[in-house]
Amino acid sequence: MPLLSTLVDSFNDGVLGPEWGNSYGGTTETGGRARVPCTTGYAGCQTGYAWTLAGASFFVQVPTTPDPTGATAEAYAAITVQGTVEGTRVGFIINKVSGMLRCVSETGYWDDNAVEIAYDPVAHLFLRLAEDGTNLTWATSPDGTTWTTRRTLATPAWIPADAELCALDMSAHRDGGTADVAEFDYFNTLSDAGVWDVSATLTATAALDAGAPTVSARTSAALTGTAELDAAARLSVQLSATLAAESMLTAHAGAAPIPEVAELSAGEWDLYIEQGATFLQTYTVDDDPAFTWDGWTARAQIRSEASENGELLLDLEPYLTVTGPSIRLAIPASVTETLTRNGRWDLEVVNGSTVVRLLNGRAIVSPEVTR
Repeated sequence: MPLLSTLVDSFNDGVLGPEWGNSYGGTTETGGRARVPCTTGYAGCQTGYAWTLAGASFFVQVPTTPDPTGATAEAYAAITVQGTVEGTRVGFIINKVSGMLRCVSETGYWDDNAVEIAYDPVAHLFLRLAEDGTNLTWATSPDGTTWTTRRTLATPAWIPADAELCALDMSAHRDGGTADVAEFDYFNTLSDAGVWDVSATLTATAALDAGAPTVSARTSAALTGTAELDAAARLSVQLSATLAAESMLTAHAGAAPIPEVAELSAGEWDLYIEQGATFLQTYTVDDDPAFTWDGWTARAQIRSEASENGELLLDLEPYLTVTGPSIRLAIPASVTETLTRNGRWDLEVVNGSTVVRLLNGRAIVSPEVTR
């Protein structure tokens, strides 16, 4: 479960990371900060809808807020956690026209019971939102260390209900006046950590659990390239995932045969897609040398969120190949370069009327720099 407590960014490497894949309106990482345009349009530094506030907390510095000159009702910087229902969100809104800091729990983009305090750019430099399983707490700090509680509210039911379906949004907007910016910094950190280039062997495990039997996926990654790189050549990351079950494969009488590897709960498996680069992964059942997916087809999609309202970002079915015990996903670079947002995905296998979900998780897009 990706808690918002685990999202850390000092905005110090010059590029918004893939965690902020839903950013919009011209947001950039500039001068060691997330810089959000404040115009009569809307802009924000936003994650995908794949995070959890339940049992989590976050804090952020707001060093630059909009100039209210020329605005009539609002020129604001906001930090909110948004649920799956549009307009349902919790967080902070700094409105420089009214001069107030609002601690909000909104439905339909409004909260009649919001707590408002006169905004102080020194005392309220850092803002924190925390959920402890019972209550939601808003707090402010001048230094990110000493905190003053500003509001406490029984946790809205949608926060645990939307676990792994929430988005963190740091936004800005004005209704008039000259466009400027809001800036955000030190998200869940007080350190301007340096950027280091390192090499590492990466391994990961995604488990499918149903009692004693375990289906797991393991991956290794390596960069490969042609001997002579030219303008058309691209480096790609190739991964393989192995699905292993402890028991022999079985079938249900009177139904399409369902291998035991497919009878277990779907495993958590995140796709990390490098925009503009070839993406390759292979998922293989290897506990039985005789196993095959003959008779089954595979299908998968990436959507903005795991709901019926989720926008289709990419249909992966054309890029899936089923061969023996393996399912291979190969997305061309010309297709990954069209991906600009994070989302959710899953992988299903189909045999007649029988549908089995094998894997599900986040789809995280790493923006391309070299073009």
